[in-house]
Amino acid sequence: MMLETPQHKYRPFAPVNLTDRTWPGRTLEAPPAWLSTDLRDGNQALFEPLDVDAKREFFELLCAVGFKEIEVGFPSASRAEFAFVRDLIERRAVPEDVTIGVLTPARADLIDRSIEALTGARRAIIHVYNAVSPVFRDVVFRKSKAEVMAMAVDAVRRIRVSTNRRRETQWVLQYSPEAFSATELDFAKAVCDAVVEASGATDEAPVIINLPATVEVATPNVFADQVEWMHRHISRRETVILSVHPHNDRGTAVAAAELAMMAGAERVEGCLFGNGERTGNVDLVTLALNLYTQGVAPGLDFARLDEIARTASRLTRLPVHPRHPYVGDLVYTAFSGSHQDAIHKGLSARRPDGPWDVPYLPLDPKDVGRDYQAVIRINSQSGKGGIAHLLEAHYGVVLPRRMLIGLGAAVQARADEKGGEITAAEIWRVFCDSYLKDSHAARYHGHELDSGADGDRVRLHVAIGGQAVRYEGCGNGPLDAACRALPGAMRLCHYEERAVRAGSDARALAIVEVAGPEGARTVMAAGLHESLVTASLMALVRAWAGLTASAATLTASAPHVVLGGPAAAQQAGLP
Repeated sequence: MMLETPQHKYRPFAPVNLTDRTWPGRTLEAPPAWLSTDLRDGNQALFEPLDVDAKREFFELLCAVGFKEIEVGFPSASRAEFAFVRDLIERRAVPEDVTIGVLTPARADLIDRSIEALTGARRAIIHVYNAVSPVFRDVVFRKSKAEVMAMAVDAVRRIRVSTNRRRETQWVLQYSPEAFSATELDFAKAVCDAVVEASGATDEAPVIINLPATVEVATPNVFADQVEWMHRHISRRETVILSVHPHNDRGTAVAAAELAMMAGAERVEGCLFGNGERTGNVDLVTLALNLYTQGVAPGLDFARLDEIARTASRLTRLPVHPRHPYVGDLVYTAFSGSHQDAIHKGLSARRPDGPWDVPYLPLDPKDVGRDYQAVIRINSQSGKGGIAHLLEAHYGVVLPRRMLIGLGAAVQARADEKGGEITAAEIWRVFCDSYLKDSHAARYHGHELDSGADGDRVRLHVAIGGQAVRYEGCGNGPLDAACRALPGAMRLCHYEERAVRAGSDARALAIVEVAGPEGARTVMAAGLHESLVTASLMALVRAWAGLTASAATLTASAPHVVLGGPAAAQQAGLP
């Protein structure tokens, strides 16, 4: 059943009257101040909250990433939360350049408990909040605007008095008008102005005013308008650090945070991979790496992003989606044939000192600790570009286009038969079966090569249908001599050589293409051997055999049979 027209139930959020908004014309040129709330907002959204050991490990991870402000808990909520904050302080586990913070509701007893938890820290943020939106005022608190404002002001005054008695800690006040994005702007401003005044904030000791989209209720541009309006109108702006705390109910928290920064926000709160209540907080990894891809150093270290993701996932017991931006297992992987072809060409054309300009890859995987081996993976949707990339990346082999087309068809057939992903090793096996496999008609067995003033003379030993045969010929080089030695009007059309990393030792790969008497049909084959000459002659014999229908035909055309029959073949050591 189709959803009915929702106007009677859901009221669309009214836009902000900001006709001269400036944020659309701005670009982000510097990162914000970052605060991780993984240990507070993220932790309270877990099925099983982190225990003390897990919180310690997570805190160390956040410090290693480079967060300078970390909200470490809600100490008034439980003894465990209180104990963890005290543990950090008493063990002196907080680095000198990191400021820890805690959250407290605007209630006297909870404020006191929170300040007690932080006492003795070098520097600490005491973050107090109360909800100010109409639905909270009318339904939850049943309080007037004046009473809601008084809650905020009284809480700030209590914090100021209490912290003034604890001079061993450098205190920072933070205030959040909860559900800011669903609140009348003039009232949100009035509450924040009263808080700034009560805090005694100065240019040297500013107050953090944090504007949360506690529930995402409108499009990101509306949130940006709200932030710009506050940025312009809040009193004593020079004493305020304007912060945002976007949630992801509409799936647009990252966009909302980016536009909010354009609109005047200087600080962003969120979690590493977007964990949080309902659909989560803003994803700080995505936000930071979005900046990075635009040439802005985010000030956070994600060079070992896979390790960070594995640790966070293990501690929170929340998986990272394989398509999660930047960090998912598949985000740098292409299965589509057209994507693979473009990526392969982009990687091949890229100069090490040039800008990153590879199709379909907005970020160089190496910058976050990935390599290029998983960029292209093969299944039934893939094409020759992906096959070429994997052969080159894993084996150092660059195939001629005509050979690649034929190999692509064989790999496609193998993928269809298997019904899943084809690895680089499986592609190599398909290549070996297609181009490095001796036919039943003829098989290279050995050769002798003499060089003289008149060119090269080759004696080529071939097993044909159980018979040992030797052909001799002279020419300008071993391949020309072998072409002249083998019976039939065969012409060498194309020759390439490569060094191959197919195992522990590098070997020579020779690729030949030969044409038959009429030149209408060509055959490609390859040879792999420690000796390039041997590899070339092996390839030539395979291609020659491919031009002929059967061993009988080859034998009939062989005027230089020197050993005949099975007994002679066995004597010669041929199969």
